Amino acid sequence: MRIACLGGGPAGLYFAVSMKLRRPDAEVAVFERNKPGDTFGWGVVFSDQTMGHLQANDPESADSILGEFAHWDDIDVTIRGETVTSSGHGFCGIGRRRLLNILQDRARGLGIALHFEREVSASLDEFADYDLIVASDGVNSRVRSARAEALGVDIDTRVNRFMWLGTSKLFDAFSFIFEETEHGWIWAHAYKFDQDTSTFIVECSEETYQGLGFGEMDQQAAIARCEDIFADHLGGHALMTNASHLKNAWIKFNRVSCERWYDGNVILLGDAAHTAHFSIGSGTKLALEDAIKLADVLADRDLPLPDALEQYQEERRTEVLRIQSAARNSTEWFEEVDRYLSFEPMQFAYALLTRSQRISHENLRARDSEWLSRVERRFAERAFQRKDQTTNQGSLPPMFTPFTLRSVTMPNRVVVSPMATYSAKDGVPSDFHLVHYGARAMGGAGLVVTEMTCVSEEGRITPACTGMYTDEQEAAWARIVSYARGQSDAMMAMQLGHSGPKGSTKIGWEGMDEPLEEGGWDLMGAGEVRWADGNAKPRRMDRADMDRVKGEFVAATERAARAGFDLLELHCAHGYLLSSFITPVQNDRTDAYGGSLENRLRYPLEVFTAMRAVWPEHLPMSVRISANDWVGEDGVTPEEAVEIAAAFAQAGADLIDVSAGQTTPRAKPVYGRMFQTPFSDRIRNELGIPTMAVGNIYEPDHVNSIIAAGRADLCALARPHLADPNWTLRAAAELGVRTGPQPPKPYQAGFAQLARNLSKAQAAEAEARV
Repeated sequence: MRIACLGGGPAGLYFAVSMKLRRPDAEVAVFERNKPGDTFGWGVVFSDQTMGHLQANDPESADSILGEFAHWDDIDVTIRGETVTSSGHGFCGIGRRRLLNILQDRARGLGIALHFEREVSASLDEFADYDLIVASDGVNSRVRSARAEALGVDIDTRVNRFMWLGTSKLFDAFSFIFEETEHGWIWAHAYKFDQDTSTFIVECSEETYQGLGFGEMDQQAAIARCEDIFADHLGGHALMTNASHLKNAWIKFNRVSCERWYDGNVILLGDAAHTAHFSIGSGTKLALEDAIKLADVLADRDLPLPDALEQYQEERRTEVLRIQSAARNSTEWFEEVDRYLSFEPMQFAYALLTRSQRISHENLRARDSEWLSRVERRFAERAFQRKDQTTNQGSLPPMFTPFTLRSVTMPNRVVVSPMATYSAKDGVPSDFHLVHYGARAMGGAGLVVTEMTCVSEEGRITPACTGMYTDEQEAAWARIVSYARGQSDAMMAMQLGHSGPKGSTKIGWEGMDEPLEEGGWDLMGAGEVRWADGNAKPRRMDRADMDRVKGEFVAATERAARAGFDLLELHCAHGYLLSSFITPVQNDRTDAYGGSLENRLRYPLEVFTAMRAVWPEHLPMSVRISANDWVGEDGVTPEEAVEIAAAFAQAGADLIDVSAGQTTPRAKPVYGRMFQTPFSDRIRNELGIPTMAVGNIYEPDHVNSIIAAGRADLCALARPHLADPNWTLRAAAELGVRTGPQPPKPYQAGFAQLARNLSKAQAAEAEARV
């Protein structure tokens, strides 16, 4: 087998080595356009886990690399003159040039031909007699560009500017240094990679870049300006460049992704196929692991080349997407860092460390429990506004701190999310609802929110949905609230809504969003847009309809107040009636209630304002919104969601319940853990208003990470509470919390035993790891 590797960076060299180890008879050659000693980076960062992969693949080169490594455990975050240090992170660095030299020597020792200063044509005609061409020619791959259509190439150029420099100042910790200038913030990512040198990457927004005049400076002038800005941290050491051939070394990061990684016998490897932002240090990791996997599949002599390339692509794609997703989160955090600059240094550092969602609250506890205890203690001090809130472990996890809106204080940050149960008759909640909501209130949650409760008979989603439009319904809800408040510390919230275009459908488990075959009713909405092809066409609401429905919302609000609810939520999401006004995918009106966002919000705001006027002033109100229709610019976008939230906050909303989607069957959501939390983060920290995060939040670790990082003030969990009404109590037992939620007295012995058993199991697990 004859293989040509086009590009002599880490990806191409390490693949050549890995392939030769598996198939010594293969003829492998590397072609590189630069000289052997050329390199335009400084240090390369690996985690301890990555080194384990290299050791298993090729102990000889791994030992050489390991012998050159600079190790560190600490991460320093410096802002406003204060440095916050977290330990236990286990990273190591090596100079990029030294890494290439080690791999070059290893390749030569295995009989791999290395050709330097060799330009390659895009046609690749000179390699026609090779069985496989590996395009490892980096982020600016010529091979990829020549085959962009066949490979489905997508290049997303990010907004921040950065310059990759070096310095003789040795940073013993991985350091993030933030400095404020007269034109905005600028920061450095700095780390030592050998005994003499550190990488020093300077990054800033486009506005700061232009404001400081970097666009008009040559490279030396820009470096001198950066030396001045970071003088207190460089200690007299200069900044250095190894790209002096460039007039301006500032660049923007290109996020490269491809639908396909191979075309015929040409396959992309490393940065040529996919990139990961430097802020998570995984670009070289991905390249080396690509090389290992490609060599693995090609080692099977019985596997035809097309099948091997397809297997390689499918087996690597999931891991690459996972890393790219984390890298995107990290990239966007730095692009939107202005949101977090008002945080105290400790919380700012926590938000930075957890920005990619790869590191969570409990990860940090495992790495540096003392530091995390300080984070928890400080968070609790702010929440309680005093310094005496501790557990037997010395701190209280953020999820178990209280949160206050107006006169209502929730004992913790866990919310039982609204969940349709389809168990009412004529809109009246039954004994099922008493048990359902009562059990979840006794299960320790700080707030329990009812399923969407409809303001009229025609406003129901299904015939089995609950309502709040008759005296019988009001009395039944009052009974539930009285029981829950009498048996627990949970606050009770009612969510009011109207189904609009999504009404007159079957019970969920009989056919979600499917129209009733008999006994249905007429629908109405902002426009005459069907929810889906099989659903009935709604009539466009006229002014009389609007006034009538607004009156129904007001009447239901008054009933909710009499029933004793602590908080009232207006449902303006998921394609129901008020959502149908807000989203352009359902609102086709041409009058004052359609077109611009201001117009589309007009009626929902009328309804909210009328409800707020009759809801007790001392009690809070929230609004649930869909922050992303998942149809791009054709629907509500996350940017527009900020404007929606601001409008409701100005009208008197105390909390924005930030959901997403379910406004059209055409939606293409991007799922994952906590996948809707970034929308909450954006609204909370751009507007400075309380938010509730929802969407695939299912572990205590998720809740603590979100709350501590300031991405939301409350976390709503749906399915976990269907499976376990005692989810919050169990979380307290798992975390060893004694001053958090308490079970009802008849259940205390059982939960005490649960806590003991979990503690023993955790101790046994820790001992086994040792």
